[in-house]
Parts: sequence; structure tokens; C-alpha cells
Amino acid sequence: MADIANAPGSAAEPSTTTGSNLTGQDSISNSTRLVDDDTVDHEHEEELNDDELFEELENDDYGTASFREQRIEELREEIARKKLIIGSDHGSYKEIINEKEVMDITTKTKHCVVHFYHSDFRRCMIVDSHLEELSKKHIKTRFIKIKVENASFLVEKLQVKILPCVISFTDGIAVDRLIGFEELGNTDNFSISLLELRYKTVGVIEDDSKKDTRKLERRSIFGCDYGSDGGTDDE
Repeated sequence: MADIANAPGSAAEPSTTTGSNLTGQDSISNSTRLVDDDTVDHEHEEELNDDELFEELENDDYGTASFREQRIEELREEIARKKLIIGSDHGSYKEIINEKEVMDITTKTKHCVVHFYHSDFRRCMIVDSHLEELSKKHIKTRFIKIKVENASFLVEKLQVKILPCVISFTDGIAVDRLIGFEELGNTDNFSISLLELRYKTVGVIEDDSKKDTRKLERRSIFGCDYGSDGGTDDE
């Protein structure tokens, strides 16, 4: 862990509290959103054609209705994924320069993970590498970072003192605070799966294993619902 007391732009006391937003109020409706339009490649955006994707199902012989249903669901998820990525910063780990934009993102995005960092601190770079990987895998959650010297108000408001400091938000409310590496085994070699499990536990990233389990509970391998009243015929 490193103390940012000697880093420029910091003058805050330590705190471990969560459950507050970036203003201490219910929302930040007056914050200004600063979007860098250069990060969006408008000329090369793909036009999503749902009909073309689902036409694949008409041409393929899956043998059973259950396989066809599963494939339809997979295509729908892929369509939703592409629509989310195109024209947005989901699926990437972006550095934010203006702290007002950080406030806007955390209050307007369902789930957001914010890394407060200093470029001279080695452990901050380790966190960066892990968060970048998670951002590509869990695109429904925004992953962003900001230098502490660019976030003097937030550093004081959120009482960030020890770096690296990663604060997770749900609907603008802080639900998790990771300070240093103590909760990660106090080692630089902690696994990304440990960090991923932490965020699944607090609910800032989706737990795919739970979603897959619900699918299995609803459907047998023959496409029939478990627990139906039909049963089997004993003649």
C-alpha cells in the first residue's frame, strides 16, 4: 500500500465507509457529462441486422427445439452485447481526466468500478492490468480510472488516502471499497479470479454461473421443464 499524502492533489482522511454517493445526496443531476467523441469510431460502426442473425437458425438443423431455443438466446445475448459496446465505452478500461465526468458516470451507470491511482505507484499499475481484463469480460459494468491529482474534490469527499483505492458503485451508491492489497492476500501476485469473485459477491459484475444454473433448472436436456405436472405414463 502507498500513502497519497505526498502525492499532489490529495488532502483527505482515511475512511472505510460505503453506502454514499459522490455528493452525499441521493443523486447528482446537475453534474456535467464530458464525453470524448473521438473515442467512438462512427465511420466503422457495424449495422446490426437481427433478421440476418436469426436467419441462421432457419438454415441450420439443430435436431431438437431445445437446441434451437438455446441458439436463439445466445444470438440475442450477442446482439445485446454488440449494441452495448457500439457507441459507448463499455467493454474498455478508460481513463477519465475530469472528476465531474466520473460523478456523471457513477450516477448514470448501473454498475461502475472506479480506480483512484497515482502513476508513480507500482501497485496501481498491477490493479490497472486486472481491471482492464475484467472490463473486456464484464461489459455491462463500467471500469474507469482517474489520477488522484485530477480528482481533488472526490479524494476529499470519498476520503481516499491509501493507494491503490478502488471504489465500486451501484446506482451511484458506493457498495465496496478496496484499499491496497491487504484483502487480496497482501501480495502483488493475487489472481484476477480473486478480484472477480469479490465483485461478483458485492454485485457489481454479473455472476454467469448463477445465470447458467437457472437455465438448467428450467429445462431438461430434451427441452422439457423440470417439475412439470405431466410426469410419465406408467401402463
